[in-house]
Amino acid sequence: MESGLRSIGELARDSGLGVSALRFYDGAGVLGPAWVDPRTGYRWYGADQLADARLLCRLRRVGLPLADIRAVLGAAPGSGAAHRVVDAHLRRLEDGLADARRELSLIRDLIDQRENPMTAASTAYDLTVPARELAAALDAVRFAVSADPELPMLSGVLFDLDGGLLRLVATDRYRLALAEVPVPGERSTEASVAAIVPTALVDALRALLGSGGDQARLTLGDGLVRAETGGHRIEGAALGHDYPDYRSLVRLDPVHRAGVPAADLREAVESGVTRTLPSGPHGTACEATVLAFDPDGRLTVAAEAAEPAPGGLRVAVNRDFLLDAVRAGGPEQLVLEVGGPIAPLAVRTEGRAGTFSILMPIRVPDGV
Repeated sequence: MESGLRSIGELARDSGLGVSALRFYDGAGVLGPAWVDPRTGYRWYGADQLADARLLCRLRRVGLPLADIRAVLGAAPGSGAAHRVVDAHLRRLEDGLADARRELSLIRDLIDQRENPMTAASTAYDLTVPARELAAALDAVRFAVSADPELPMLSGVLFDLDGGLLRLVATDRYRLALAEVPVPGERSTEASVAAIVPTALVDALRALLGSGGDQARLTLGDGLVRAETGGHRIEGAALGHDYPDYRSLVRLDPVHRAGVPAADLREAVESGVTRTLPSGPHGTACEATVLAFDPDGRLTVAAEAAEPAPGGLRVAVNRDFLLDAVRAGGPEQLVLEVGGPIAPLAVRTEGRAGTFSILMPIRVPDGV
């Protein structure tokens, strides 16, 4: 045995990783041994692998996903790739902590209401936003509302007031749309309330916003939704369901990013080649469009679902869903982002960072 090799037990002791963890990371292709005894199958590690093992131990402690751990250990020295992966994970952790604080604040309110039902304070909030911006936000998300009667919690638009932002969210599980409307005023910075506005009330609100008023006053909370603008007023009951946590879904780490005029993309998708899938979203047949990203940031509608060129990427999505997202983005320049062939595709409107759609990818079988 060469003197420079460490046994798996020695590496485990010196790195802080357990023997079972080292075996797992070997099988996962993250950190393999320098030599395996062909007779006993015992693993031996090189002296230079101790640094990687110690780094792996730290990455594991902070909950870095396996794919990201692999990316950090495989990053070329001096490329900055490892730092970018770690920085992105830190942002996710910080966002998760903010979400936890927000949820715990709401939990405390619910506990107070449960323990003191007769004295619990009202959780309704009044806010005033520009009518035109609210109308644009509704237009950006309305298409993604679910029509599935078995998912009543998705049959409306979530109005989520979070400090100085009102977020509108809609999803049918296969796509998600989000739009943000700034809420002026000091009082809004501490406000936090959410309400699921049913589809019929959403459509009535959108019609109301076209009545000519410059400002729209909303009241959210206590199970009610009220809107006033241009001398007109509507109100109705919010849906009594818990909306799924959307925040974790919108934290994307795009690898490929391409800008394209909305009109050009729409024309290319409408006239481009598609593949018919017998069972798509909602269990029905659908047409899939394959988008090709090249290493230089150019985007095309691919004629085939073959392997991309080196450094490029291809991702397939529901054609109709993609067209809905393009139309909702408006006539401006769009930016499409994706992290991989099985990662969600984000469709953003340039200059409107808080308004975008997310489409789940589709696997196109060979021969289709």
